[in-house]
Amino acid sequence: MALTYDTYVVQIANLMVIGSTDSNFLTMLPGMIDYAEGRSYRELDLLTTRITTTTTLSSGNRNVTLPTSAGTYRVVENVSVFTTVGQGSSNGTRSSLIMTSRDFIDNVYPSGQSNTSVPLFCAMNANIAMILGPSPDAGYTAEIVGTIQPTALSSANTTTFLTTMLPDLFVAASMVFGSAYMRDFGAQSDDPKMGGSWEAQYGTLKQSADIENLRMKYQSGGWTHAQPSPIATPQRA
Repeated sequence: MALTYDTYVVQIANLMVIGSTDSNFLTMLPGMIDYAEGRSYRELDLLTTRITTTTTLSSGNRNVTLPTSAGTYRVVENVSVFTTVGQGSSNGTRSSLIMTSRDFIDNVYPSGQSNTSVPLFCAMNANIAMILGPSPDAGYTAEIVGTIQPTALSSANTTTFLTTMLPDLFVAASMVFGSAYMRDFGAQSDDPKMGGSWEAQYGTLKQSADIENLRMKYQSGGWTHAQPSPIATPQRA
């Protein structure tokens, strides 16, 4: 069953055998959500974390600051430039840039002002900035595709992809953190197996969620949407 923020709080409180309005529990709760969401989004590479934004390049300037209107990029996967000037994905000609290193761009295009053309290469320069080579010779539109971490679950944001589509995984990840809060994470605690048990349960659920996610991206066996089969190998075309 899908969860909301309120039902999640009640369910976690029941599992931890603590009042859902307990002040210490409520103080700990945001940290639990951060932990559960952080590892789930990082480890599963979910389609829901993927965004596409555009920005206008500056002629003669190799530096590009990534848009943050839809969230801060965690991983940039693809950068494209559209020609001619002023055209975008609907009417421009797409040129996908090759991701490389800053060292390569610095050596091949040492002069940002004189080496100008339609960019061919890009390299990450910071978590929200990249450089281009060669520097653009006009104000082309650039498209950036990558992943972000979605807005966290809270009383103001009452549902997320995890609570709606993967509530069991989200609860298991939360309880790994909750076990530490309950001092049940090590050999000298009341229940030394509690943290490990929830970690094992999270691992089991993650494996099945990961397979489903790969199917959604057509990255399953044979690069298809099908459930992996131990018998039909290789899969038919």
